[in-house]
Amino acid sequence: MKTALITHADCLGHVTPGGHPERVARLEHVLHALEPLEVNRVTAPVAADEEILRMHPARYLDALRRQAPDEGFARLDADTWMSPGTLDAAFRAAGASVRAVDMVLDGEAANAFCAVRPPGHHAEAEKPMGFCLLGNVAIAAGHALEARGLGRVAVLDFDVHHGNGTQALLQADRRVLFVSSHQVPLWPGTGRAGDAGPHGNVLNMPLAPHGGGAEMREAWAAAFDRVRAFRPDLILVSAGFDAHADDPLAELNWQTEDYRWITASICELADELCGGRIVSTLEGGYDLKALSESARAHVEELVKAAR
Repeated sequence: MKTALITHADCLGHVTPGGHPERVARLEHVLHALEPLEVNRVTAPVAADEEILRMHPARYLDALRRQAPDEGFARLDADTWMSPGTLDAAFRAAGASVRAVDMVLDGEAANAFCAVRPPGHHAEAEKPMGFCLLGNVAIAAGHALEARGLGRVAVLDFDVHHGNGTQALLQADRRVLFVSSHQVPLWPGTGRAGDAGPHGNVLNMPLAPHGGGAEMREAWAAAFDRVRAFRPDLILVSAGFDAHADDPLAELNWQTEDYRWITASICELADELCGGRIVSTLEGGYDLKALSESARAHVEELVKAAR
């Protein structure tokens, strides 16, 4: 089995105003960097409403549809915008994560990477924020648990910003372990070390500004013991590449090889715990060169693990 690379051209149709960091070029550069890799390229489907409704109420979907512009832009918050192609992109991004879960669980792929946008880990149940409209990874977790009957799912988030939306959507479910490393202080201001969720199923690992790979590796090495104790049936990854030293939106100093290390480590953990079953979904990363190089290193490690 190969790694599945799941994407869709509609994800390029989500256009943001000039100068916005979450721009079409992000996905273009990622896809170009992944072109030489031997993966199973899969077209992302449109997520069904019922799949999204496990995490977001119908009134929220109705509100998004009402706000979708026929031309120009609609501003949802200080940082989050919609263009005429945004809803199609968001539904493909969510659909990619669901399709990836099915492929991995059905043995069609050893693991999967969803190269999609808009990202999702800041979207709360009824609140778009931080460039995100739908909780892509949370939707994947809900699908794995409710539609596919898994007993436990771990969500590992190494984006430089705390995945406040993913935590908010999933923390009430004891079947989920949410683990996040993120810079503190930094927007959105959540993810304190003492915030363990209502059932102790959240592990937040704040990292101080200007820290590098050594601090990240120490934190995640300890976190992996927590994942082992949880024994998930599937590992979902929120793969943000904005902790890179060259990223303009944060102040951590990770290098491309740090992303290779954390991916290889997650692959080893998945082999040990859940038959190598990993679904990874693109989140942040705003320096185009750093993003594309780091995403390629990430997928290269998934490909190695799939052999």
